[in-house]
Amino acid sequence: MRRPVEGEVHVHYGQIYVETDPDSFGPGLSEAFAGQSAGLCGAATPGALWLSTGLHTGGVGFTVEVHEQAPPLDPAWEDVVEVSFRPVSEDCALVEWGGGDSWQLELEETDYRVRYCAQGMDRASERDTRLDGEPRLDCYLLQFWPAPPEPDRVLKQTSRVAAYWHRYARELPPPPTPAERAEAERQARLAQETAERERLLAFERWQWGGQLPSRSLRDIGGNVRGLLAFDPALVHAIDAAGPVIQRAVALFAARRACEAAGLTALDWVAGALTALTERRPLPPPFDDDARMWETLATDPRVPDRTVGRAVPPERPPFRPPASPGTPVPQPLDAAQAAQAVVGPAAAVANRLISGSGAGAEVTPRSSGSGPETARATGSGPCAEVTSQVSDSRAWVEVTAPAFGSGPCAEVTSRVSDSGAGAEVTGPASGSGAWVEVTAQASGSGPYAVAAPQASGSGPYESAVSQESGSGPYESAVSQESGSGPYAMAVTFGPPDPSLRMSQPHMALPAVTGAAEPDPLRAALDAVFAAVAAYGENHPALLAEVWSVVRGTACVSGP
Repeated sequence: MRRPVEGEVHVHYGQIYVETDPDSFGPGLSEAFAGQSAGLCGAATPGALWLSTGLHTGGVGFTVEVHEQAPPLDPAWEDVVEVSFRPVSEDCALVEWGGGDSWQLELEETDYRVRYCAQGMDRASERDTRLDGEPRLDCYLLQFWPAPPEPDRVLKQTSRVAAYWHRYARELPPPPTPAERAEAERQARLAQETAERERLLAFERWQWGGQLPSRSLRDIGGNVRGLLAFDPALVHAIDAAGPVIQRAVALFAARRACEAAGLTALDWVAGALTALTERRPLPPPFDDDARMWETLATDPRVPDRTVGRAVPPERPPFRPPASPGTPVPQPLDAAQAAQAVVGPAAAVANRLISGSGAGAEVTPRSSGSGPETARATGSGPCAEVTSQVSDSRAWVEVTAPAFGSGPCAEVTSRVSDSGAGAEVTGPASGSGAWVEVTAQASGSGPYAVAAPQASGSGPYESAVSQESGSGPYESAVSQESGSGPYAMAVTFGPPDPSLRMSQPHMALPAVTGAAEPDPLRAALDAVFAAVAAYGENHPALLAEVWSVVRGTACVSGP
């Protein structure tokens, strides 16, 4: 015989339990005693015992014994019952109410007979609560020994408390049969799976503007989620329009972006638009991203045009279906998002969270030929990636707007440390060795990741915000690993529409996007880049794109 428990245990609500199912919180009172004639030890639920005590709250004497065979019954015990019990796992423990202390019983997964003996139940029930230092009022003995299953029995009844619980158990309806229990569990499982599918569908429908996407939209990639934030109905309309209209939309968006940026008079841009019209591969310098950005940076005819950031309209928050179940994950707050930033951008995020408070934003500005400066402002959880590229005249800001499904889009910014340009996929790009900054989002919310990628020997800089000076752009700390002109930063929060964007840098990705082999992706990428090029004037562009989709606009050559 061994005694895994001997001494005092704490009870509350007159309860303590034996549990063996790690995935269950144990049965309810009626479940534990259904179909029994004995009311002190509930064994109706497989793998669990509900043990009642006279004392409501406090310490009671409690001993657990494990025998090889049935032990003799000590006549000193006032109330005695027996039940049959079989653990459903080797993790068998005596557990206090509310997940308090527990004691491992080390029982095998076999059939046991259980004897539960009690003494002093009435006296303890009358006192209700025992405080520390007060005399013990009741005590209990729980004995196990291997034995085949047999009905529960009341061996001895003395107390009024025991009589009450025996009567309660006998008045309960019979428990479900194993087949009924299995069917109920199956139905509950099916209901939970159905509710989860409905929640996921509702969330996806909300992500896509109230309409479930086609398989082609789900699989297309690119900047579909970025454009989705501005006009979900347009995204679905472009998808349904077919390849001919999609190509027309791509060409229209590329041309409008270049017109807005003042690039159509440049021979190398006009040649690319002509190639798009004639369905030919893009000519140099558009056949190589690095050469394209270098040409843009060195051509003195490129106009110095800027535009405010394009900001998508607000949308109502997701409201899951009323059925209970697994909650939809919520977006990360700024501090959590900053922990996901690695590489050079980590300095920015960590500095912002520690120095400016959660949700700070780093915003570069133009500054002639010197390094960029930064300011810190409060903002929300959405992460946005902002890059800058310097030409021979001034710092020019190149931004990949992070609009999309969660509320951030799947946007990747890359900053070149060896060429004359910067690559930002959605909407700008470049070449050379890269530092990659990625703002990604799913249904659960955004996070930003900056990961070094084959940086080679070239330099890059990371801006660190500093709250000194008197103006919003006063000072910044630059960490240099070389002497090159390129910098990057990570901002948290929705885009600031007051910031000015370089239209030429926003427009060129509309040309390369329109040349995508897949007509649907070409249309979506080109329109999204054109939205960035139009900036605060993007509603006029989207209205024109709708006309092309509906076939009411003429798409002419350059």
